[in-house]
Amino acid sequence: MATNLHIDEKMLAKAVEVGGHKTKKQAVTDALEEYIRHREQMTITELFGTVDYYPDYEPRQGRRKR
Repeated sequence: MATNLHIDEKMLAKAVEVGGHKTKKQAVTDALEEYIRHREQMTITELFGTVDYYPDYEPRQGRRKR
């Protein structure tokens, strides 16, 4: 799908240089993938504090001895 975007040329050139990309398209694609991963990881932090934690829980206690 072709999309026309107005992207700051200096920023795009810097992204290509810093990322070691061969093309502008590759730089933009990698940037979008990184953005998506970052945003998905942020949703995980919303789960912090929602899981019950029992400090005295001993997982080996329930195991059978062979």
